[in-house]
Amino acid sequence: MTARERRDLIAQLLEDHDRVSVAELAVRFGVTDVSIRRDLMILEDAGRLRRIHGGAVAASVGRGPGAYALKARERRDEKARIGAVAAGLIRAGDVVVFDSGSTVAQVAAHLPASLRLGSAITVVTNSLPVIREVAAWDSPHLICLGGLYLPDYQALVGPRTIADLRELSADLVFIGCDGLTVDTGLTTPHVLVAEVGAVMASRARRVVVVADSSKVGRRGFTPIVPLSAVGALVTDRAADPLELQRARQLGVEVILA
Repeated sequence: MTARERRDLIAQLLEDHDRVSVAELAVRFGVTDVSIRRDLMILEDAGRLRRIHGGAVAASVGRGPGAYALKARERRDEKARIGAVAAGLIRAGDVVVFDSGSTVAQVAAHLPASLRLGSAITVVTNSLPVIREVAAWDSPHLICLGGLYLPDYQALVGPRTIADLRELSADLVFIGCDGLTVDTGLTTPHVLVAEVGAVMASRARRVVVVADSSKVGRRGFTPIVPLSAVGALVTDRAADPLELQRARQLGVEVILA
């Protein structure tokens, strides 16, 4: 890959995700931090991005709503339907892990009243939106994972989060992603988010992915887990039928909302 091709890919990543980090890009492309910083300088001079401490943001990113809020507004109806259907997979007595992501937060938001009472279920999460949702219930059994706060993801990540997770076992984990294919598995833009998702998946008896149709068939940035590790995928009816059929052939239960 030439330096120009690499810079074009960096610009494309920013079109999809609004923000990238030098460390992530260096790992992704197998080059030094110095090379990535030079790429960002050239792209900034061309008006294709804006450099910030530790990385870059899309040229259009300013002081408006945060990245999480913007993502939450995208495909809002589809995410709500997915959340409602996925919430139906939870049973009284379950220990449930909620990953970060706006679609995962919709699962918590659509839990029935019977599961919001007392300690009907145990909720484990690193997601601030999920914490806010569950904290409003009547005497919830809520375990909040510690870690480094990522504002763009409204989530806690890092070694502390991983250590907390390794102390736990769960019945279900709900994981979001920015891309999902049979070949690349689940992906996310951030390596620390991917690390947390992978450990969550390893601590649960069943992995449920919640992702709207725009994510299905899309190859993202950093892998979380292979699709073979997934028990069920909840998506909307516009998802690529060929990719869904390939997922079923791997043994993934596909549920359309």
